[in-house]
Amino acid sequence: MTDIQTTIANIPAVIRVHSFIKVRGSHSYNAQSDMDYHGYTESEWEVCDRRGRPAPWLARKINAEITERIEETISAYMKGE
Repeated sequence: MTDIQTTIANIPAVIRVHSFIKVRGSHSYNAQSDMDYHGYTESEWEVCDRRGRPAPWLARKINAEITERIEETISAYMKGE
């Protein structure tokens, strides 16, 4: 597990990453599917308060824009490891 510090609705939070998978695309015409052709990133995570405790009340504040920002942050963090 990896913990990443962030904010959600200007509230300090921790994103606890349980799993992260990044598959590069093959860009081959023989690829099994579009996901194999383009590649994909998949992550499982939960929102915690700044002390690391699960925070469902904070998770309810997440919308599509915040989800996209969190997933980009996770991807950048994991790429740097």
